[in-house]
Amino acid sequence: MPIIVGLGNPGKEYEKTYHNTGWRAVDKLAEKLGKKIKKAECSALIWTGTVGGERVVLAKPLTYMNLSGDSVKSLCQKFKVEPIIVYDDIDIPAGTVRARESGSGGTHNGMRDVVNKMGTEKIKRIRIGIGRGKGELKDYVLSVPSAAEAELIDSAVDRLTDALMIYLKDHDFEKLMRSVN
Repeated sequence: MPIIVGLGNPGKEYEKTYHNTGWRAVDKLAEKLGKKIKKAECSALIWTGTVGGERVVLAKPLTYMNLSGDSVKSLCQKFKVEPIIVYDDIDIPAGTVRARESGSGGTHNGMRDVVNKMGTEKIKRIRIGIGRGKGELKDYVLSVPSAAEAELIDSAVDRLTDALMIYLKDHDFEKLMRSVN
C-alpha cells in the first residue's frame, strides 16, 4: 500500500505559497483520482481508498511544515507502510522535479523533521523545484510565486501527478525516478 504525503502548511494564508507545493501536488493527484482529501487522522487530512485493487493513502499533515515528522510517523505506524514525501525545494530550479529513494533533509526544515522523527534517511522523496528567491528564506517560501513561476511549478506538479498515476498502477519507483528526473 503506498502512502503519498504532501508537505505544506494549513490555512488559507499559506494555500498558494511556494511552501505548499507538496500539498498542491497531492491535491492534484486526488483530483486526477476523482477524490477529495478531507478526513482528519494522525494530525493530517487524508484520503484512503483503492486504486487498481491496491489500497492507497494520500495525506497532507496539519502540523505545519517544520513539525511534519510527527504526522508522517503517526501515519506510517497506523498504516504500516513507508511514505513517499512530496515537497518544495529551493535548491533546484523552479519547475524541476527530482525523485530519489533516500537522503538527508537538506535545507528543507519539514523534510529534516521527517528524517529526524522517522530515524532514517531511507525515505522516498519527490522534490519540486521552486528556485531560490531573494531576501530571507522564510519570507520567500511563505510568499506567493509570480504568475510565470506559478506556471512553471504547476507544470511540474502536472508532470509529477501523471507519473504518480502510473506509479499507483505499477509500484515501480525506479521507473518514476527515470520519468521525472
